[in-house]
Amino acid sequence: MKRAIQQHIMQLCTAAGAILTSLALASCGDSWLEPKPLSFYTPENTYVDADGLYSAVTACERNMRHEFTGDGAPILTEMDLSDIAIHGKTDESASITDLDSYLLPTHLTDSHKGKCGWYWQESYNGIKYANIVIGRLDGAKFTDEAERNAVLGQGYFHRAYRYFRLVHQFGDVPWIGEEIKEPKLDFYTYDRWSILAQLQKDMEFAYQWIPVSEPRGRANKYAAGVLLMKIYMANCQFDKAIEVGKEIVAHCPLMTERFGANKNKAHTNLMFDLHSVEGKTDPTNTEGIMYVVNMPNIAQDQERSYTMRNALPYWAKGAAVKTPEGKNGTAISCDNADKGSAIDNDYNCGRGIGSMRPSNYYQYDIWTDAEKNDLRAPFNHDSWRHMEDLYYNNPSLKKKKDPRYGTHLVRPANLSTADSIRCWYSWPHYKIFVPDPTRTTDIQGGETPWYVYRSAEVYLMLAECYYWKGDNANELAMLNVVRKRAGAEPLTGQVGIAEVLAERARELFYEECRHVELVRIAYTYAKTGKPCEAFDGRVYKLDNFSGPDKVGLNCKETGYNFYFDWVTKHNNFYNHGVVIPNGEYKMSVHHVLWPIPENAIKTNTGGTINQNVGYPKIKDNIVPLKIENTEKK
Repeated sequence: MKRAIQQHIMQLCTAAGAILTSLALASCGDSWLEPKPLSFYTPENTYVDADGLYSAVTACERNMRHEFTGDGAPILTEMDLSDIAIHGKTDESASITDLDSYLLPTHLTDSHKGKCGWYWQESYNGIKYANIVIGRLDGAKFTDEAERNAVLGQGYFHRAYRYFRLVHQFGDVPWIGEEIKEPKLDFYTYDRWSILAQLQKDMEFAYQWIPVSEPRGRANKYAAGVLLMKIYMANCQFDKAIEVGKEIVAHCPLMTERFGANKNKAHTNLMFDLHSVEGKTDPTNTEGIMYVVNMPNIAQDQERSYTMRNALPYWAKGAAVKTPEGKNGTAISCDNADKGSAIDNDYNCGRGIGSMRPSNYYQYDIWTDAEKNDLRAPFNHDSWRHMEDLYYNNPSLKKKKDPRYGTHLVRPANLSTADSIRCWYSWPHYKIFVPDPTRTTDIQGGETPWYVYRSAEVYLMLAECYYWKGDNANELAMLNVVRKRAGAEPLTGQVGIAEVLAERARELFYEECRHVELVRIAYTYAKTGKPCEAFDGRVYKLDNFSGPDKVGLNCKETGYNFYFDWVTKHNNFYNHGVVIPNGEYKMSVHHVLWPIPENAIKTNTGGTINQNVGYPKIKDNIVPLKIENTEKK
């Protein structure tokens, strides 16, 4: 029965997913809209109780997992369009390097140009499944009010989870507050602040009713609390966020001692425990609040994490990584006799292709003498790997008895700009390394759970709340809880948003949606008018948030929004004249928000979906609508 229900859920893109005739990135024929049940488990006899409705929740959870898995995982785009990284595949034409040329409404179906389009489509897919849970509630039977409200809370969580991303990635977007059962081509853009107000109501309910204990991979009370905190912060209700944050960390303490199956393993530490497959699944791990589950025989449609493929340098590129004498120095497979030994780079580190290349801000700037004993820092060789830690292991060197075989790499003197970007940088091994027992070579990142929320982030959110309130002492205290656990020296004196963002980068690399968080902060500066000490007291406003209200201007002046100012200051690639064979790393003020897909606007013939400022066709925009109270009774 379970499989039949899951098969039916996949069909809901026909019966319940007519929204995608307008909002999807690819067109489809009318037959796609006709329900064709695979079994008698139709909506009418599936969504009749809590178990049936939880099958739609399972679809939401599967949808979440895809953000973190696969070659070129969507979360890479969130990092590449931020201060901590850039798209590193320098041989890929028309990629998201020159945002002026390629981050456009017509380009969002091309994965080479990032996964902005994926976020649009899959967010609305998740909203579709969540609305099934919410909309079918009254026709189902429950054992009591608590069971009913727990199911409703799950629906609210998954809808809010998607909309929170959408309003920070795309700004004002269509609001879909109910299940759509027939073709619909009259969507309208809604005001993001109105959407956030509705999300707050929904998540206050969810936080009250979702149980404390849920199966791993499902949102529990405190996962709902983290999302509610984020929404409170987006709505500038910092006292409410602090109240919830204190409750969360009281029940979900940080892991401060070695734990799990690897706690006695050589060349590992607490950070390795926390981020290893074994540590994420260890029942004593109190820090993990919510995960996406991706383990053999646990998750359906398993996908490898591909963390090493995505995040490691392209060290196996022989043309770039040569010996000082000019010979190809590395290979995925070393000599058979040396496989599994210290010089087997593939076995010990994994094989990367440089899809996501960290910036100097993440590799160097945020690591100071105060982090010299930090377990998360590049100084700790158990935690990080550097190119000089790898070995010349090309079998041809051994055959020719070259003395370089089996010795550490030396940076080539003549690395091109493109090759230095893609093939030579450092990385946080403790977080990226995911063994793959199904492979013996070309190891790129196996299956693993991935954190969605951890209590470490909650402490950093608390620190930021205190920042907005002007409470320096408590901001320091919250930052130092996380720093102390990692072994860093405590911060002292006056701190601001720069310290919050640096700590988030140290702790949450490859976990947080970095672009979303930077945009959330940018909106908060613009809404509150708080002077930004990181830019000498600069004040931002909402009325010119995306820059001049013109198309094609590609404005690069500072002072319009915090996101652009922060990224172009701290990311050493964007707007710093870094040229590669296929373009130059450039961005403009309006890239704070991504473009609405052109196909969504064109096919929505009965309504109006606005385009964001800075992109083509904004002349057809209308005043965004506001949500009326849609709270479920």
